[in-house]
Amino acid sequence: MSNLSITVTVKLFAVYQEVYGVPELVLTLPSQTPVSHVLEHCIQEHPELEQWRSVTHFGVNLQFVPPDTPLSHGDEVVLIPPVSGG
Repeated sequence: MSNLSITVTVKLFAVYQEVYGVPELVLTLPSQTPVSHVLEHCIQEHPELEQWRSVTHFGVNLQFVPPDTPLSHGDEVVLIPPVSGG
């Protein structure tokens, strides 16, 4: 059963939304994929996002989570880059 795929919605903010030009992505991933894989996917598609890897936090279903949190079908993922203020 571990080869089942799941679909997650990725909400994009700040630099991620600027790079993609859309507010969200829908990804199909293997079941139990860790949330950190979503960031890897984005960096593979847009290598300029590499500079944000170490400072990006993860949210799943409106809760902050560690990078190794496994995703489930229907989860809403948020990549949280640092927010600049002034």
